[in-house]
Amino acid sequence: MVGKIQSVPGEIIQDEMDEGWWAAVLADEESSTGEYSENHPISSHQSELVLVDWDRVKSIYENDEIVDLQVYGFNRGGLLVQNQGIQGFVPVSHLIDMPCGVEEDVRKTTLAEYIGRTLRLKVIECEPSLDRIVLSERAAQAGEGRRKQLFESLHVGDIVKGKVTNVTDFGVFIDLGGVEGLIHVSELSWGRVQHPGDILSIGDCAEAMVLQINEETSRVALSYKRLQPNPWEVVAAAYGPGDEVNAVITSITRFGVFARLQEGIEGLIHISSIQISQPYQSLEDCFSIGAVIRVQILHIDPDRRRLGLGYIQN
Repeated sequence: MVGKIQSVPGEIIQDEMDEGWWAAVLADEESSTGEYSENHPISSHQSELVLVDWDRVKSIYENDEIVDLQVYGFNRGGLLVQNQGIQGFVPVSHLIDMPCGVEEDVRKTTLAEYIGRTLRLKVIECEPSLDRIVLSERAAQAGEGRRKQLFESLHVGDIVKGKVTNVTDFGVFIDLGGVEGLIHVSELSWGRVQHPGDILSIGDCAEAMVLQINEETSRVALSYKRLQPNPWEVVAAAYGPGDEVNAVITSITRFGVFARLQEGIEGLIHISSIQISQPYQSLEDCFSIGAVIRVQILHIDPDRRRLGLGYIQN
């Protein structure tokens, strides 16, 4: 199969969103959830090793077929499944009836109840060199051949709509109808994001722009923030060094204070530019989150998304 890898024309950021970017994303997911630790089950109903028929698995994957596999074990991140010639792993986020964000004991109990059941699944990753087969119950809902249809019709720059299926520390997954797309945390908002869950929640219906397509690995990179005007361009056009504006304090750190302009972007007031009148006072003693202050624009760098502010003392 020939992969279709595309990116948004003229967008420099896309040079960084290659397979190395995806590998880093998956590394984050594996370390935070254990989803791909298929060789280390917490509980197992059947431990015999299945001799994998890789030709059959690759054919099932490439033809986007649905297979019935039996659950024989589980670990913290998902289910272990097998049938004649296939042995693989179903991540928690790809189970239809598995609640997300539950406590560890509830997750373990729920996963244990799957043992012995037969699930209708699709192969979403097939990597013989890594002995890795990842399957999805959620993708099977779309029916056979849907993935191929989706990739034939999907183009970079398209605006797509789907339901949020999972929220992680590194981004948000959206079901596009047979394929899950990822909105990386850096593509959720033009401003700083403390956690992706502050922007979108599981079950939300959301629109996003397609940034990158890789049919060979069934990965689609999406952007939520690019449906809105880039406030950095707005600020760069509206203000210049020396201009004075109001800003709202958003956070206080040991090296300075962050404040947000009305356009939605944040700048740093470095501690070196703040005069503290009383000895032994800290920044927390002088500023409070949510307070409106007067600042001066020191420098604006839209490309690096840097805004330097100076505090105007009363």
